[in-house]
Amino acid sequence: MDKNTRINLDNLHSEDGDTRFKAMNAILKLTEERVDWAYEVWDDLLEHLRHANNHQRAIATQVLCNLAKSDTENRMTKDFAALLAVTKDERFVTARHCLQSLWKVGAAGKKMQKIVVDGLAVRFKECAAEKNGTLIRYDIIQGLKRLHDAVKDESIKEKAMQLIETERDEKYRKKDASVWRVKRSAS
Repeated sequence: MDKNTRINLDNLHSEDGDTRFKAMNAILKLTEERVDWAYEVWDDLLEHLRHANNHQRAIATQVLCNLAKSDTENRMTKDFAALLAVTKDERFVTARHCLQSLWKVGAAGKKMQKIVVDGLAVRFKECAAEKNGTLIRYDIIQGLKRLHDAVKDESIKEKAMQLIETERDEKYRKKDASVWRVKRSAS
């Protein structure tokens, strides 16, 4: 790992919000491609999924999701549950950051694709009664669309359509379907 990367990784834990934000953007940019230092930071990021500071939890989820493509040891197969747990974070903004990044884990390979789609399907069903359930569901449908667009697997679209059809409120069913630009009939 080069010196600038190490500095940015260290700055992810800065108390200064601007420093932390710049470091996060730099690390997210670097991790758009595979990196050879993923396991040097993996365990630290996993620990930060439960950090007292919600900014640290949000950063950890986004970076881990980006690192999934660099996971040659398939650690994410056992660690995905910890990421999915953050979608229930006490701070809704943190949960959303996680939800909006999870699709990247599914794009890392067929095995992870199945784990992500299955995990998001369960989350879609269980969030119906939550305070922000309709927004969570919308984020899940958007994530499935991004994953579909990245891997071109029609089974993802089929799963999304099945989930959308379970929405009881026509207004939200239409909104969710709009992500796929598909008109749904009234039920």
